[in-house]
Amino acid sequence: MQLPAAFAAVIIIWSTTPLAIQWSSEGQGFLFGVFSRMVLGTLLCLLIVSVMNIELPWHKKARQAYLAAALSIYGAMLCVYWGAQFIPSGVVSVLFGLTPIATGVLAVIWLGERQFTVAKVVGLLLAIAGLAVVFSAGFSLGEKAVWGISGVLLSIGLTAISTVWLKRVNANLSPIAITTGALLFSTPLYAVTWLLFDGQLPMSLSVRAFSATLYLGVFGSVAGFMLFFYLLKNMAASRATLLTLITPVLALLLGHALNNERVGIEVWLGTGMILAGLMSHEWGEALHRKITQRSKASDEA
Repeated sequence: MQLPAAFAAVIIIWSTTPLAIQWSSEGQGFLFGVFSRMVLGTLLCLLIVSVMNIELPWHKKARQAYLAAALSIYGAMLCVYWGAQFIPSGVVSVLFGLTPIATGVLAVIWLGERQFTVAKVVGLLLAIAGLAVVFSAGFSLGEKAVWGISGVLLSIGLTAISTVWLKRVNANLSPIAITTGALLFSTPLYAVTWLLFDGQLPMSLSVRAFSATLYLGVFGSVAGFMLFFYLLKNMAASRATLLTLITPVLALLLGHALNNERVGIEVWLGTGMILAGLMSHEWGEALHRKITQRSKASDEA
């Protein structure tokens, strides 16, 4: 698959995932929802590996890659499901817009990708200010919104660690192998977590909840992860998460249109500040360099 097509597909999947997470938990505990999603995803991955005769290595480096990816699939995903109980799906996606900055900071420390410049520092400060504005909206989103925001922020941290760790391991595995291996690590952990903290089967399941779980199992757990790991394998860790520049706005619009979610002006303002910070973080240096070059060329002329 070409990188632009994979990029667009991940944007669509990630934009719809927060809303699907909320729908999948209707009439059942969120732990059963995420556990059943992962079971479905694992079975589908094993089927793909078997039918396509894809190698699933189990050497030391492969196990490290699976563990790195599992940190996102289990740890980060569990935090998102928990936090999504308390805040609108669009806000979940807005907060995830901070992922590139968190990943970029870790990539500088852990991978030595690039050093921070003035533009990057300005972008980081803008994003933090935008986060503070979104936090201020928590009061209008409900008394438990702060818990939801905190859960999503923890998920962002775990996602950033997982992304940079996976890039550092550099196991050179196929995306389907990484996805399958990570799910084989994660699904038993979800089973234990569900049994310990819930253990209840839903008495009934709505069509919407069932459809959302099916969508998350096929697209969220398999296609989404495979495509993201493909992007991560073929570009820098900090750039692989740039798709979160687009998904927050799409997720906010979807939540409003399909789930009747109401978000205040603070969330939109905070979203704009976070996205502006991300653009400064990624492209501010290049823009400043172009302006400087044009200014020099004009002076010489």
